[in-house]
Amino acid sequence: MDVNMGNVLGLVFANMHDTTLGDMTKNRTMGSVMFGGRYRLIDFPLSNMVNSGISEVGVITKSNYQSLLDHLGSAREWDLARKKGGLYILPPFGNVESTLYRGRIEAIYGAMSFISHSSAKYVVLTDCDVITNIDYKPIVAQHIESGADITVVAHTGNYTSEELKTSTVLNKDDEGNVTSVLIMPELSGTCTQSLNMFVMSMELMTDLIKDSIARGIVSFEKNILQERCGELKIKAYEYDKYFSKLNSPVSYFKANMDLLDPANAKQLFVPKRAIYTKVSDNAPAKYDLDCTVNNSLIADGCIIEGEVENSVLFRGVKVGKGAKIKNCILGQGTVVGDGAQLSYVITDKDVNVADKHVLISSSEYPMYVAKGAGV
Repeated sequence: MDVNMGNVLGLVFANMHDTTLGDMTKNRTMGSVMFGGRYRLIDFPLSNMVNSGISEVGVITKSNYQSLLDHLGSAREWDLARKKGGLYILPPFGNVESTLYRGRIEAIYGAMSFISHSSAKYVVLTDCDVITNIDYKPIVAQHIESGADITVVAHTGNYTSEELKTSTVLNKDDEGNVTSVLIMPELSGTCTQSLNMFVMSMELMTDLIKDSIARGIVSFEKNILQERCGELKIKAYEYDKYFSKLNSPVSYFKANMDLLDPANAKQLFVPKRAIYTKVSDNAPAKYDLDCTVNNSLIADGCIIEGEVENSVLFRGVKVGKGAKIKNCILGQGTVVGDGAQLSYVITDKDVNVADKHVLISSSEYPMYVAKGAGV
C-alpha cells in the first residue's frame, strides 16, 4: 500500500521517562542524554521520522530542556528547517488551560493549539527511550489497511523482570489484535513489550484527549490502552529489528557497549537511513605513538595518550599518558589525567579526573560522575 507520509504528524516526547536514568537526567531531558560517542537520544526518533518521510514534527518537553534547545537549534541537520512543516518545540503551558503535565494525555493536551493547526490525517507518537533505526511507513500502511483505531509498535521476546519493570506488556491473538494490557508487570519470560510508539488518526487522538481531560484522566497506557482495550481496535505491529530500550543506568551502559559489536552497529547505522545529529567542527582524533586502543568508539576531537579498551569516548575527551580506560563511557570534554585508571565508569560532560586516581566499578553497577565534576 502506497502511503502519503506528508499526511502524518510526528510527536516526540522528550521527558516521558526521565526518572529511569537517574542522575543523568537531573539537569536535562531524556531526549538530550548523550549516546554512542556523538549522538543525543532524540536524534534517533527525529531521524527515523525524517527518513520515513514525515516533515512536520513536534517535540513535547516538560522541564530541563535548555540543553535540548541548544542541540536542536534550527533543526537544519534533520532537514526540518522549513517554511511549511518542520520542527516545533512544544514546552508546557501551551494553552491557558494546560498545566505541567502528569502523563501523556496532559502532554498532548498542552500541545493542542499546535496540533489543531496541522492538516495531517494521522499521527505517530514516540518517546526517546528506544534506540533503533525504524521505518514508520509500513507501520502507518498496516494501520490504515487493518482499520485499527490504535497501532502499537511492539516486540515479542524473552525478557527478565528487570527489563519489564517500567514497560507495558501486550497480550494479543494470532491476528495481532491486542486483547489485554499489563502495565509495569512483575513477570519474566516470553511476552510482547510495547516500544512506546503509537499510530492513530488525528481525529481519534483529538477525541480521546478531549474526552480524557474532561474525565480527569492522565495516563494513555492505563486509561486508554488498558481500560478501553475491549472497546477500541488496538493492533500490535511486530518489530523484529535491532533495538535497545533504556529503563535504567545499567541498560544505558549496555546499549552503548552493544555498539562495540559491529553486527549491532551495522543494524543501527544504515547508510541509506542515516542517524542525523548536530554538526560539530572538531579536528580528527589524535593518537599518541605510545597509546593503545582496542575495540572502542573514539569520536572526533579526542586526544589519546594512554590505553583505551572496550569503551565509548565522546567528542573532545583527553586520555593522559599512562592512563588506563576499560569498559567506560566518557562524556564530551572529559579529561583523564596521567596514570589514572577507570573501569566501568560513566562520566558526563566536562569531568576532570586527576592524575593517578583510580575509579573502579562493575557492569551491574557502573559508576556515574556528574557534569563538571572533579575527581
